[in-house]
Amino acid sequence: MTQQRLEPLPADWSRALAVVAHPDDLEYGAAAAVADWTDGGREVVYLLASRGEAGIDTLPPEECAPLREREQRASAAVVGVRTVEFLDHRDGVIEYGTGLRCDIAAAIRRHRPELVVTLNHRDTWGGVAWNTPDHRAVGRATLDAVADAGNRWIFPELTEQGLQPWNGVRWTAVAGSDRPTHAVDATAGFERSVQSLLAHRTYIQALTKEAPETYCRSFLKEMVESGADRFGGRPAVTFEVFAH
Repeated sequence: MTQQRLEPLPADWSRALAVVAHPDDLEYGAAAAVADWTDGGREVVYLLASRGEAGIDTLPPEECAPLREREQRASAAVVGVRTVEFLDHRDGVIEYGTGLRCDIAAAIRRHRPELVVTLNHRDTWGGVAWNTPDHRAVGRATLDAVADAGNRWIFPELTEQGLQPWNGVRWTAVAGSDRPTHAVDATAGFERSVQSLLAHRTYIQALTKEAPETYCRSFLKEMVESGADRFGGRPAVTFEVFAH
């Protein structure tokens, strides 16, 4: 069966908010697209629900959190992202619920993006690997918070804090989805995406025995090439896009 061609992700926007659970979530795939966007003069803000403090077995959370925050800020800078915010939900046990939705809705109202980006919110990665609770919770909460941000009656405390409703989100793009609909050409941003992932060096060294650059380059090369046959042969960062 022939798979449907991926459409170019809409480009007529100026501000994006990318919301994920952990440091490194955006670097495992979306960073090449982010580099392309910032090259074009668009503003991208990163919002992380946790500081990834439970991600390295050999480091206690109180040491791991500041290290991973530093690596995330350095990683974001590689692809032109200047603003990185953390919500301080507890890594590994992030819960979907109104608290998380409210936090994300507040960020949407603050930054007023036209595009929201998040990571795979479904139970599995393509039906072959189980997704983590944090990814599922943050992805689903982000999709829901887009509507929350525009409704003054759902979280009225946000309006009382001076955060006026924002109905300007036009699309939510889910990276890492096994049901992609759109793509961004990864050619120009690929090398920076490798360096962006490599900035998480402490985490990667704990994750694999491969040389960090070999690991980052091979993982990302396979990823962008996997969508090429549906995107005119071009290396692609793929997204499942929901219009609002």
